[in-house]
Amino acid sequence: MAGLVWDKAPVTQTIARRLQDMIRSGELQPGQKLPSQRVLAERLNVSRPSLREALLTLETLGLVQTLPARGTFVLDPITRPTSLAWRYVDAHDLKDVFQTRVLIESELCRLAAAIITPSVLQHLTAAAHAFEEAWQSGDLVAHVEADLALHLGIAMACPNRMLTGLYCTVQQLLTETQRQPIPNTNHDRMTQSIAEHWAIIDALQRGDGAAAADRMRDHVRNTAHSAGIRI
Repeated sequence: MAGLVWDKAPVTQTIARRLQDMIRSGELQPGQKLPSQRVLAERLNVSRPSLREALLTLETLGLVQTLPARGTFVLDPITRPTSLAWRYVDAHDLKDVFQTRVLIESELCRLAAAIITPSVLQHLTAAAHAFEEAWQSGDLVAHVEADLALHLGIAMACPNRMLTGLYCTVQQLLTETQRQPIPNTNHDRMTQSIAEHWAIIDALQRGDGAAAADRMRDHVRNTAHSAGIRI
């Protein structure tokens, strides 16, 4: 489980966090146009593909917006849109991806409950705490990283390695749906989402596979609703 700790994030997440810090500190102001990707990549000493991926992450979170032929701009939290375009619209419908998450993640939970270990539960508990604390502090990148760590931790705990492998194969699509609702998530919904995480962990700790599956199913459906999708 050590490889799942979210502070050992991929380079794109590290870049996203650095850019978010620049926005939160005021170094990058609302409405400000970011330097070109070539210039910004040189300034941050990162590759342009990694920077591009980080900017896409920040765009999904509602922190920046890229306008064709104009560049990338920092969004004002007050005026930024509550929902943004689905990144993979040309490949898969957002509703289809959420429906797939319901099927895969509820079964991962059901099977994981039978063999869950104290070390895995400790990992999930730490992720749930980090998820809550990052939201309260306004650190959206860390918030999503903790969310990804929790869901991936459950997937990796599943004894059905084929199902875990299937999850990993489509993980990029599934995890994007965890970022997608963030700009449209209000305080009440986040309070509910935090409670849903703890309910999932509680069911896993009790070894109740049916309850764990039900709690995960409810959680993904509620998350989809925050993204404007009813399933």
